Amino acid sequence: MAIVNDMEPEHPPLQNSSNEAIEKLGTGDAVASLTNGSETSIPTTKPPAPLTWKLAAVAITSLIRFGSAWSDGITSAMKSTLKKKLKINNRQFALLEASEDFMVTLLILPSGLLTDRMGGANTIVYGNLLFTLGLILVAAAAQAESFKFMIGARIIKALGDIATQVAQYKMFSSWFPPSSGFASTVAFELAMGKIGGFVGTATANVISHNTGKFSWTFWVAVFVNIFVNITTLFFWWFSKIAFKKFSPVADPSTGEKLTERSKKFELKKVSELPWTFWCVLAFSLFETSTAVIFQQNATEMAQQRFDINAIKAGWYSATVQYAGFFLVPLLGIFIDLFGNRISISKFSIVNPMDDSADISTVAFCGTGMFISMALINWVNTQTGFAAAFGVYAFALSFGPTTIIDSIRTSMWHQSVFGSAYAVKICMNNSMNIIVRIIAGVLQDYDDNSYRRVVQLYVFLAAMSVVVSALLVLLSWRSIDLRYLQWTRKQRLAKGQLWNERKKQFHEINGVRNRRASKACFAALITLVVGSWCAYIWGAVTGHNS
Repeated sequence: MAIVNDMEPEHPPLQNSSNEAIEKLGTGDAVASLTNGSETSIPTTKPPAPLTWKLAAVAITSLIRFGSAWSDGITSAMKSTLKKKLKINNRQFALLEASEDFMVTLLILPSGLLTDRMGGANTIVYGNLLFTLGLILVAAAAQAESFKFMIGARIIKALGDIATQVAQYKMFSSWFPPSSGFASTVAFELAMGKIGGFVGTATANVISHNTGKFSWTFWVAVFVNIFVNITTLFFWWFSKIAFKKFSPVADPSTGEKLTERSKKFELKKVSELPWTFWCVLAFSLFETSTAVIFQQNATEMAQQRFDINAIKAGWYSATVQYAGFFLVPLLGIFIDLFGNRISISKFSIVNPMDDSADISTVAFCGTGMFISMALINWVNTQTGFAAAFGVYAFALSFGPTTIIDSIRTSMWHQSVFGSAYAVKICMNNSMNIIVRIIAGVLQDYDDNSYRRVVQLYVFLAAMSVVVSALLVLLSWRSIDLRYLQWTRKQRLAKGQLWNERKKQFHEINGVRNRRASKACFAALITLVVGSWCAYIWGAVTGHNS
């Protein structure tokens, strides 16, 4: 895996106008630095995109995220209601949730390749239209109170979600390089998603109770998503004008030209994703699955532990899942300025060019997630459960932004970011299917109790801590993994080193690195096949229960 023990030598920054402009700005303002990524040495008659256009793109995309997150928060909040109205058990509810994950594992990789080829703006339009059709069918299934109809509707909805998941971050990667606004924009979009998810989760049972029909909760989500489609069409028009009017953006550190779409399918680059990329995915494998499955059951768990009704439990679970929305943009700015994507805990203010001061403790996210799950498992009081919810809300704020930005930073080629992010989603959804089915079986076995399910949470969270610790240790020894820790100043000053390591990865160590990438893909395929087996088993045993 080309792990190098030597500390990297100092290299002068690339000599281009972008570096000079950024150095003049300094590191005080992450948002102001966003415009610098568009100043390149690439000959062009078009002017670079101004900051106002970039911020407008972020704002429009975040509105799209707000609407889609609304509908995502509904099903988990209404778990008790759905089980009662659809006459299903926990295993069947897990199957209902896993049906979307199953479709994602089937189609997300082709969708990632297609997004890189067509561009995020084009892909997100048809994705949201299909997503809205799926939501209409889900609402109709709720109206008919049909479990089988609901599964089919969720599968249709998943087809649209597959296209939109990758497209949003692909668009950001073509506007903002690492350490020059990418983390900040992703964080802002995620914060808007948290707000949308909070509203959807918190109001789901309120709408159901006040209207007297739980299907109205899903119809409201349909109306919200119609607004999302209007916003999506406006963004498509906005993006089309922007790419005609302005020059392509380039990474001010490495000189890499950022692309919104490619001229061809770049399968070779996808098959050679670096080992550092797979290290980030190893952490996401456990951390993201813990978060997703916990959120699926948080409302019902709150009902049981606090002995409250579904409406109050919905507010509690919404708060724990989304309360940290205000921390997420701050984290994004921090990452853009100071790096430390692995540790996110300590950085050198005295000498930001000193690597040795950057890496000190494991990621807050993994550690916080484990503490939260441990409290839920071993502290049986309501106070302890409330504390666990609080720790979880704080820890969750550090996860998605760090993972997405680390994936982008670890890659040699931005042109296949859509495919790389699709690999991440495929892996997470495969793991989610397996864990959802296991959690459903354990809960049914425990007569609807969460005693054994929480033990599963603890194990997953503990594994995320182990991977975090390994990443910290590896970052001390490997130059390639240490890129994730670089501050903005370090990245600008060592762009030439990054380019040299990229060349060495492909040419000097090409055979070994390609072999490692293929091994990682083989492991991913094994996980995917395992998840399909789990889904089929869950479908068979679920319908026979």
